[in-house]
Amino acid sequence: MALISDELYESVKRRCGGNYINVDSRKAECLKLIEDFEKLVSGINLESILTPSCEETSPDCYNYGYLLSSYWANDNSVRNALQVEKKSKRKWVRCDWDIPYTKDIISSVPYHKNNSINGYSSLIFSGDHDMGVPYVETQAWIRSLNYSIVDDWRPWMINNEVAGYTRT
Repeated sequence: MALISDELYESVKRRCGGNYINVDSRKAECLKLIEDFEKLVSGINLESILTPSCEETSPDCYNYGYLLSSYWANDNSVRNALQVEKKSKRKWVRCDWDIPYTKDIISSVPYHKNNSINGYSSLIFSGDHDMGVPYVETQAWIRSLNYSIVDDWRPWMINNEVAGYTRT
């Protein structure tokens, strides 16, 4: 079973046309489906679906490390060791969405294809416990690269235990 039904997934895909974030307010059916989806996943920790939602400030919280990373990255001794210029950035912020930039790359696929043609290897890592970068979208992106499959889907082993799955 998945987090949402196949029927909801297909309906959202069909009615919203692949746009799930900035939905046109005139698309009532799409908005209703997005609302249904949001209700279903509202109690889930989006960064690790197998761990409970929690306050980031609690040491028992999966996301607590993100808070600690801010303390670490803003510590003067760390900044000096990393040779961060004092004038470059006053305070490091994880996932700083306020950085002004112009989005001019619509797709990274041509860049990855170019790197492959020029002999560079790629490591594409994705998990199925993170709703921020859904696994099915990663798979679709990989398929769009038209890479040849050299070694089919198989367990990835560490110390004789399955640690995940891989394909090359």
